[in-house]
Amino acid sequence: MATFLYRLGRLSFRRRRYVALLWVLLLGGIGFASSAAPAPPADSFSMPGTESQKAFDLLDQKFPAAGAEGATARVVIRAPQGEKLTDRAPKADVRALVTALGKGPQVSSVADPYKANAVSKDGTTAYASVAYKVASAELTDAAHDALTRATDDARAEGFTVETGGDAVEAEQEMGGSAELIGIAISAVVLLITFGSLVAAGMPLLTAVIGVGIGVSGIAALGSVLNLSSTTSTLAMMIGLAVGIDYALFIVSRYRAEIAEGRAGEEAAGRAVGTAGSAVVFAGLTVIVALAGLSVVNIPILTKMGMAAAATVAIAVVIALTMIPALLGFAGKKVLRRKERKVLPAQGAPAGKPNLGTRWSRFVMRRPLTVLLVAVLGLGTIAVPAAGLELGLPDEGSSAPDSTQRKAYDLLSESFGAGFNGPLMVTVDGKGAEGAAKSVGASLAKVDGVAAVAPAQVNEAGDTAIMSVVPTTGPSDHATEELVRTIRAKAGAWEAQTDADVLVTGQTAMTIDFSQTLNDALVPYLLLVVGLAFLLLMLVFRSILVPLKAALGFLLSVAAALGAVVAVFQWGWLADIVGVDQPGPIMSMMPIFMIGVVFGLAMDYEVFLVTRMREAYVHGARPGEAIVTGFRHGGRVVGAAAIIMISVFSGFIMENDDMIKMMGFGLAVAVLFDAFVVRMAIVPAVMALLGKAAWWLPRWLDRLLPNVDVEGEKLQQNLAAAPPAEDDRELEPVRG
Repeated sequence: MATFLYRLGRLSFRRRRYVALLWVLLLGGIGFASSAAPAPPADSFSMPGTESQKAFDLLDQKFPAAGAEGATARVVIRAPQGEKLTDRAPKADVRALVTALGKGPQVSSVADPYKANAVSKDGTTAYASVAYKVASAELTDAAHDALTRATDDARAEGFTVETGGDAVEAEQEMGGSAELIGIAISAVVLLITFGSLVAAGMPLLTAVIGVGIGVSGIAALGSVLNLSSTTSTLAMMIGLAVGIDYALFIVSRYRAEIAEGRAGEEAAGRAVGTAGSAVVFAGLTVIVALAGLSVVNIPILTKMGMAAAATVAIAVVIALTMIPALLGFAGKKVLRRKERKVLPAQGAPAGKPNLGTRWSRFVMRRPLTVLLVAVLGLGTIAVPAAGLELGLPDEGSSAPDSTQRKAYDLLSESFGAGFNGPLMVTVDGKGAEGAAKSVGASLAKVDGVAAVAPAQVNEAGDTAIMSVVPTTGPSDHATEELVRTIRAKAGAWEAQTDADVLVTGQTAMTIDFSQTLNDALVPYLLLVVGLAFLLLMLVFRSILVPLKAALGFLLSVAAALGAVVAVFQWGWLADIVGVDQPGPIMSMMPIFMIGVVFGLAMDYEVFLVTRMREAYVHGARPGEAIVTGFRHGGRVVGAAAIIMISVFSGFIMENDDMIKMMGFGLAVAVLFDAFVVRMAIVPAVMALLGKAAWWLPRWLDRLLPNVDVEGEKLQQNLAAAPPAEDDRELEPVRG
């Protein structure tokens, strides 16, 4: 592989104008295709095989006119201080609001709160349910404006009016500034690392181009592959981070080759042949982790994972081709000015050891102490993870100043906590009306049920639905237990009524979603770690090094989950991070964190340990190989980790708690993995293992193909037939 990549690097350097033009044309072409493509479809959430999904599918068949796919809005009205909505004047104003809502474009129906029993017992609060003919993504600006105008007019009369539901237009406060913050911090880190504006700009430029191609491609194929606009969220976050990192490693290696006096084309070839090999396998581990999300069997996660994996693949190809092309344009300007002055001497004058060298020697003098401190420290931080509670965000976790959150709070205060998360019970079978009455009577007696609405029966009379209001909120653990209790009792009710009884609704769907993710977590972990273990065995030709990498990753993820639980669930440091309301951790968080962080952790492992392996293969003793790895890779891995942390930390400033949680979790996971596991535990374990770290049974050594990541064959070929500085052919290199 190293030989092939060496040729690719030289070719890209030599044909730099064509390579750069090709990528620019590709970006422009895909960008144009995305702008001309139909609008992406609305987010569709499904969970094949769950009871909630089965019930939803049944309702689509039996209640086709119910507009299940249509958007809804819930307009909550509270009377002025000292008045009641049941008084004559306020009642007339509320009915005027209902009339105005019904005249809005695309509105299917509006439920009058006085006819729908939607007025609180104290008469101060009511709500009107607005149903639309189309899904939320298809609502026009005129429909949104009509809703806003109607509520504003009611506010002008002195009422408190707030709206919730998917028909309400969400406010985007940051508007992409999270990515801009990450890019800005990354630029500063790159400038400090390289000391050259040209070198610092290359990783940023290629990362932006790669993300642009990936996200534009997702938008262009959205209507064809049914990819919603949210599919690109993970692709943008991961693509930007790895795109910068992969380019950073190749540019860093090119600078080292130039500093040793090699010509530009030869330096580019060697940089891509060695660091590029590490980029390929690091990218493969990330792709495996992201594509592995498909085992969860939730379509939206599968699409997000595959889209992000494709964006990472683009980042790898750009790093292997466009970076050497840009290096051809930049030449020696990628070096600091003082470094250029010592060229073409064979290396800069020896100075004091760099920080990576000094740190690795410190760890090697006290490996056991460093290992124990690091493991115990991460283990302590991981303790809160034992109390992890999962759930999905609802309007109760929206920003406190948003109208959705205010509407949620008004309903909870006036109608009870469970009103915002009603369950929907379906009764399917002949004589559904009678069966539903029997089931409804039994439901009313179940502990935790506040109210059971009268059943609605379809025209055929074979299916009925009932709304069940719990006494507790949607994210409350007691509500989850209530769903389990109803499902456990459903068997007896089915035997009595000869009808199928299913529990669904948004709350039940959330519970099933969390359970599906929990069930898939272990298989996903085994798949991802297993495939990556095999990849790392190919890279390092060792059993203990991949094992150490996997165990270190599990430790860093556990610590990161502990930090997330402490902040977002328990509320520690909530004011500093900006957590408005501590509560259950988003259900997708653990599996997302495992997938993303595993890929990134293996990046650092590959980039750092590949340098050690390269030195060891070329004759260095185990201790010398560790020092060599940190001398050349420590600074770059540290810079890459800071870039990752800065990109993810930018999302902590978002107003959306879900995005804030993902940004925080990924940032602390990278912090723990890069600076504790890879920088402390890895050299400590390698020092304790010595030569045993590189042990591989002979029979396994014969079975595994030699991918030559460390460039051993490449070095042999170059030593046998070194190419001339102005050589235009690549024929001397074979193997």
